[in-house]
Parts: sequence; structure tokens; C-alpha cells
Amino acid sequence: GDEVTECVGGGTALAPDDLGRRYETTCDPRLNRLQSLDLAFRVAELYTAARTAP
Repeated sequence: GDEVTECVGGGTALAPDDLGRRYETTCDPRLNRLQSLDLAFRVAELYTAARTAP
């Protein structure tokens, strides 16, 4: 992932005030490297929870 700040949140806790640092476009919601990893782990957690639910 590119070092972008198109989306807020994630493990680095990007906030709306951080968008100006590397914000490149208003219509391209890319995730940076850490946000991509956070999303992958969250999806895995949700998938695991759904499979192990009674």
C-alpha cells in the first residue's frame, strides 16, 4: 500500500485532521499498508467468530 491517508481509523488511529498529510483524491478510498493489515485481521476475526458460533 501507498503511504496515503485517504481513509481514517486503523491501528495508527488516523483521524479526520490527519487527512491533509497525504490525501490525494476525494474519490479513491485507498488504505495504507497498516490499515490493510488491520482490515485483513478484522475480517479473519469476524470469519472465525461466525464459524465457531453455536
